[in-house]
Amino acid sequence: MCNACVIENVKQSMMSRRQLFSGAAATGAAAIAAGALAARPALAQASGKVVDLTHVLDENFPTFDGVPGIAYEEAVNFDSSGYQLWKLTIFEHSGTHIDAPLHFSKDGTSVAELAPETLICPLCVIDISAKAAEDANAMVEAADVEAWIAAHGEIPEGACVAMHSGWAAKVGTPEFRNTPDGSFAFPGFGKSATDLLAGMNVAAIGVDSLSLDPGNSADFAVHNSWLPGGRYGIENLANLDQMPATGATLFVGAPKHARGTGGPARILAVI
Repeated sequence: MCNACVIENVKQSMMSRRQLFSGAAATGAAAIAAGALAARPALAQASGKVVDLTHVLDENFPTFDGVPGIAYEEAVNFDSSGYQLWKLTIFEHSGTHIDAPLHFSKDGTSVAELAPETLICPLCVIDISAKAAEDANAMVEAADVEAWIAAHGEIPEGACVAMHSGWAAKVGTPEFRNTPDGSFAFPGFGKSATDLLAGMNVAAIGVDSLSLDPGNSADFAVHNSWLPGGRYGIENLANLDQMPATGATLFVGAPKHARGTGGPARILAVI
């Protein structure tokens, strides 16, 4: 894959979409927040078991560009000062993290500006692990969403819809990111699915892989359509194999730094 070509395509797509989505983002965010409030009754059905959907972030956690996502520098030493403190250098899109609308739009919503109502939401898990076992670049498609609805009922407005591909089990191995020849290869969402979910006022999508788009994507179609619409994404989720298809409530511990395009997050689910 030509990374430079991909990056240039993304830049051009972002510029051409900026005017289109500037109004849509505000409208989308308002609709999502309203949907989240409407979905409140769905949040009261949990028994109280908490499952951490967050990977531990360290220097070895895989990143899209292969550069370590976090670096530590000792700022205060315990032996000399009686307490200890690290200075951290962190790339926003590292570990289990949020993609805010600003990540793929010039003037979209930052991670600090995400509506709080969208950060506590019903969780719907679509299992494509069988497809992913056959195809490393498998996608959640519209047909998968429709099959989920047929089996489990309507997806609530304001929900987070997460892809369980089984990819989290590959963290710590080269296969989480690449094929043996170095090509990106991991599952993600297809635009047919996210377009359908956008029409349902879903607040967020999540993946247990490195990116919302599959590894072989050349145009980041999901990033370029989902995020500028005022919605957010979560990448590198853990423990989705412990989640029911429906019935859990997601708590998204989004960072709140100004101008943030995203950032590492603590994601918890209550079943």
